[in-house]
Amino acid sequence: MTTTLDRTAPRDLAAVPARLSLTPKTTLAGQLDGAWWPCSRDLEAELPPLAAALEERWGRITRVTVNPTRWPVVPHTVAMDGRVLHVGWFTEQDPDKLILLSYTVGRWDLLVIPPETAPAAAARLMAAAAIPGSVLTAGVLMANEAVIGRGIRDAARREATWEAEGGACMSPFGDAMGRSSLPLSANGWR
Repeated sequence: MTTTLDRTAPRDLAAVPARLSLTPKTTLAGQLDGAWWPCSRDLEAELPPLAAALEERWGRITRVTVNPTRWPVVPHTVAMDGRVLHVGWFTEQDPDKLILLSYTVGRWDLLVIPPETAPAAAARLMAAAAIPGSVLTAGVLMANEAVIGRGIRDAARREATWEAEGGACMSPFGDAMGRSSLPLSANGWR
């Protein structure tokens, strides 16, 4: 039996809980109040679950601002539970940050982790963005992760090369060296 899946059909994101990491309630004010890892770049589908997840802790979210460089479509309003969530965009805003506003409670800044980010990288970013009192901005965290990710990929490539060569030590001339040809330490141990 053959099953055909339509991968272009939109998922019901309202059923998927928002992937969030928030700073604990503390007096330490930092650059960010946490991180959000959306499942897609569809703001209209992603914002209602995010706002719903934050309402208990932060109150009713009334406005959201984003930088349009990371979002293909930025709607002016998003319908949510019989009310409207206003969305604004500003090119001056950090492209990796989402700002949430509430008339009664205040403002919160969240790092936005791109949906295509690998789970390990997203976990590192979510943990870093939720450190109370951190002075690191969204852009700095994303730049740091790019360097860390590159280092991890390079280490994995070096390990794969090592394993492909049979784990042999190589001479400066590119010839495999046996254990017996390794130089002895001062105490005679290899």
